[in-house]
Amino acid sequence: MDRNRSGGRDGVFDALVALALVVFGLLGTGPAGLNQGVGTGRATYPLVVVAALALAGRRRWPLATLAVVTAATAAYLVLGYPYGPILISFFVAVYTVAAYRPVRIAALAGAGALVGLLAHVFVGARPTGLDGLMPVAAWVVVPFAIGATVGTTARLGRENAARKRMDEARRLADAERLRVAREVHDVVGHGLAAIHMQAEIALHLLARKPEQAEAALTAISRTSKEALDELRVTLTVVRRDEAVDERSPSPGLAQLPQLRDRLAGAGVPVDVEITGEPRPLPVAVDLTVYRVVQESLTNVLRHAGPATATVRIRYAPAEVTVEVTDTGRGPAVGPAPAGGYGLVGMRERVTVLGGSFAAGPGPGGGFRVYATLPAEEVA
Repeated sequence: MDRNRSGGRDGVFDALVALALVVFGLLGTGPAGLNQGVGTGRATYPLVVVAALALAGRRRWPLATLAVVTAATAAYLVLGYPYGPILISFFVAVYTVAAYRPVRIAALAGAGALVGLLAHVFVGARPTGLDGLMPVAAWVVVPFAIGATVGTTARLGRENAARKRMDEARRLADAERLRVAREVHDVVGHGLAAIHMQAEIALHLLARKPEQAEAALTAISRTSKEALDELRVTLTVVRRDEAVDERSPSPGLAQLPQLRDRLAGAGVPVDVEITGEPRPLPVAVDLTVYRVVQESLTNVLRHAGPATATVRIRYAPAEVTVEVTDTGRGPAVGPAPAGGYGLVGMRERVTVLGGSFAAGPGPGGGFRVYATLPAEEVA
């Protein structure tokens, strides 16, 4: 639609140029003849009008336009009429071919126009001989050079714009792949950590308390199924030909109770505290808060040793905050490690949405993860 509107504007502009050159030709040809001491004839003004009106379709049919204008201009000059506004029409026609056609085709067309225009140099009512070669050639070479320069610049601009669009498409594709990689990391990392812990419990209890080992194995089955369902939802963006399984909800704070139960089954009791009035959050914010909680609890499961964890979520009018603390052994030495993919991934998730993120030793021991995200209320 934009291209149609652009073509319509170009057509109107070309028609106005043609009408302007008709008026200029009708008003200027006579005075030009008086200045040169050359009279006009019956065909003078019809040829001027034909050459000018042909420019109305110059961008749609540049080669045909140049052929008509060249024929009219050559006949005009062979008949001995004065040099005048008709040459402006010829100038515009040559420029248009050079600007809107490939250089090789434009050069051949320009050479043909030059041959046609040179006819009056040797034959016609006012032959000029070799002295007229340079002026006539200038009426072809100059507009051709200008048109070729403008056309080349425009083509380079379009190619640069196309390259930028391709680069942007690649950047978006890379960002999407990175997003999916983070999702897969969070889903698989959490699921495998919980399954590993539950398997250790099952192996420990299998010989002495088989009934409790059975409960751990049941938890493994449930955790693996939930992780697979969540992974299927995550990978839907990659396999777009498959419909989303509506039975598998998209990850978010609505799945926080299931996450807490999985951690409890893996041996990490989790308390959840909600402050403020819970409300629907933007999808990206909801998913990010959930992933921060999930990754933080996965780190507790992996690194904290025997510990409990507390998740605090606070709803404010313009933001939501999440804090995850544990009573584990905390980082081995000094502050929180900066190179862990889990912490880096959480930080990038939060900051890309305009939030803030902090992680480090808790004030009373253990480890603390704290994030704030802007979250305008969703109607």
